[in-house]
Amino acid sequence: MARLEYRLLDEKNGFPLLYYYDFIDKDEISLRFACDYLVKDRVVYEKTSCAIEPKAYVIYVKTAEDEQASGGGVELSGYRGGIRIELREYKAGTAHYPVIHVYQFQDDDDALLHLQSNYVHWNGQEWEKTSAEVDEDRKVYVYYAVPSV
Repeated sequence: MARLEYRLLDEKNGFPLLYYYDFIDKDEISLRFACDYLVKDRVVYEKTSCAIEPKAYVIYVKTAEDEQASGGGVELSGYRGGIRIELREYKAGTAHYPVIHVYQFQDDDDALLHLQSNYVHWNGQEWEKTSAEVDEDRKVYVYYAVPSV
């Protein structure tokens, strides 16, 4: 087990610690390293970089001024745990990103491969990733994509 820290990208103030997780699994750290955004406490943070330091894994973030936290998600009846990834259609100029599909994984590696992938296929359509986020408020990862040509 390891330690993960989210630090604000603010060199003048010594990169203040925003959040930390002690005894976190390295697979979860890998999933979070693959994300471009973090949503926590209704605030959206944009990842600027990741680092491996002597005593912790660190994700540096800045507040994403032009983004807002999603209000709702998909409630899964009979949800039994594991890792959820929502495939959402990204639409520029709007805050509404429709859910296309919800993946459920029991294996961290399968979830990580999806988050790192530039393209996924669903229902006969290829989707190209625009970004990925971990939404702690809703306990879900989100893969934003546009239909590819």
